Amino acid sequence: MPRNPVLSASRIRGAALDIIDRDGLDGLSMRKLAAELGVQAASLYGHVRTKEDLLHEIATGILETVDVSGFAADWRHGLVATARSYREALLEHPNIVPFLAYGPARREASLRRLDAVHGGLVRAGWSRREATMIAAGLMYLVFGSALSSFSSGWDARTDYRADYPNLDRAHLLPAAAAELDHDSFELALRAFVTGLSRPG
Repeated sequence: MPRNPVLSASRIRGAALDIIDRDGLDGLSMRKLAAELGVQAASLYGHVRTKEDLLHEIATGILETVDVSGFAADWRHGLVATARSYREALLEHPNIVPFLAYGPARREASLRRLDAVHGGLVRAGWSRREATMIAAGLMYLVFGSALSSFSSGWDARTDYRADYPNLDRAHLLPAAAAELDHDSFELALRAFVTGLSRPG
């Protein structure tokens, strides 16, 4: 039996993501990761060069779960299905969303998915410029919904009625935050896709 735990790239990524889920992006360091894995920090560098490289590898794993196959049926269906799948992937690991929000960078998984979205829109008749704007708008919607919870931001102990009579039930929002955030995302997504006129 080896004295030190056997390291692998997948084990390192899994432990790093556990730390991010638990302690946030700032909570991840190579030293803490090594301690979590029961090894010396120097042992990690045979598998990953830098913390940023590790974050890109973790991001790739998350983004590979995003389904963009809906464009084979119809561009509207593709947009809706992609947005839902993207948001679901992000909500599984909300602490890494700020890192993912900075764009595809070197992440091949991101680039492949954006290429599929862009290609689906151009094939449907949108110009390349329009396809770029539609894809960007969709990402704004998805990442905005995953970065924060509007409904959770209210204080359940505060009575808003005296100063804000139109917000007299705002204190009830946190109790139904998950449902309200989901329904708000669906409303915005529907409005976004429906509001796009036919290409050409």
